[in-house]
Amino acid sequence: MITTELVFVRHGEAQCNVDGLVGGPRTCTGLTNRGYAQVEQVALRLAAEHRDEPFDVLYAGPRIRLRQTGEIISQALRIPLSVDDRLDGPSHGAADGQPWTEVKTAADGGPHAHPDRPWAAESDTWNGYLERAGRLLRELIDQHEGERVLFAAHGETVIVAHTMLLGIPLGASAGFTISHGSISRWQHHLNRLGQRRWMLDRHNDTEHLAALAQEAAS
Repeated sequence: MITTELVFVRHGEAQCNVDGLVGGPRTCTGLTNRGYAQVEQVALRLAAEHRDEPFDVLYAGPRIRLRQTGEIISQALRIPLSVDDRLDGPSHGAADGQPWTEVKTAADGGPHAHPDRPWAAESDTWNGYLERAGRLLRELIDQHEGERVLFAAHGETVIVAHTMLLGIPLGASAGFTISHGSISRWQHHLNRLGQRRWMLDRHNDTEHLAALAQEAAS
């Protein structure tokens, strides 16, 4: 039996992604037209699912691209959106708004390359972010035990969930691809013996974006 279910939607393509900029709170200007189209497609898919198995709550982090993603899903599913600072992405410090190529060159790699070292002045460390965000995500999971919880999230939030629920050691060199507008789903199972286990039902599911991909290729 499935008890709690967590469904993470990575936000649609944002302008900072297209521009190659570090999209912190000072820099994020929201979704591109393609990003809106991606979220509209995922919202249609989730709305069909919601009719049969309603979601209990919808969360988004505070950055503009997440709020816009959450608002589109909220309107499609007709459930309220809760914006929660606990779902914010990493703190980029002085790198906010800078080209990622320059930040990575100066730091000798991206945030994951040296996980216990800040990648810019006053930024998080990658492991520090995983610890902090994992602790706060666990609070939300405990708060919504037994419910279906939907997140309009950063890719990093999906990584946090995977790291925590798979028990991946901090600082591991392996990672995950998380596409804009993709769905990742965790389910908490309870079997007849009373044993509980988190199961990754799907990761980076972009089936609903196939038509958009064909249009872009044509």
